Amino acid sequence: MSERRLQIEGHLVLVGLPGAGKSTVGRGVARLLERPFLDFDAEIERRVGCSVARYFARYGERAFREYEVRLTRELAAAPPMVLSPGGGWVTNPGVMEMLSPPGCIVHLRLPPEAAMRRIARSRIVRPLLQEADPGAKMQRLWEARSSLYEKANAVVDVEKLTTQQVTERVVQLAREGTQGIG
Repeated sequence: MSERRLQIEGHLVLVGLPGAGKSTVGRGVARLLERPFLDFDAEIERRVGCSVARYFARYGERAFREYEVRLTRELAAAPPMVLSPGGGWVTNPGVMEMLSPPGCIVHLRLPPEAAMRRIARSRIVRPLLQEADPGAKMQRLWEARSSLYEKANAVVDVEKLTTQQVTERVVQLAREGTQGIG
């Protein structure tokens, strides 16, 4: 990772695989940094009037990704927040550059197998994992997205940390501008 200093004049954006804890950690980070929090999936659900799973089923992944891009453009001009986009947000060309700089993107890194263990305990429906072998799909998602996640300004390895520990590390990154706390 390069020696770029974190900047939090803009948004603090949490990225990573489904199950990495982006929404849960994001709420805690926002509270501690006294910033608003926005979960992309929840905001899109509010705007379209149905669940992400239903939106995917009705309109497809492409339409959902287009909605994410529109929301990102809108947020680029908004006051600084803590943002939690979906795991595939990074696949939208140019979205990371819309927010960073001046914002900061933090990758909550979690191996695919660990992500699957976490998702198994969750009640959230993950549209992209609704197939015969969700573990293989998660591995393919990791392979397709990992190079995009690597473009983040910082990485926090979350597999062996509690939610509180991850939250504290992200807050530390934001406050001190240090790099690569893992």
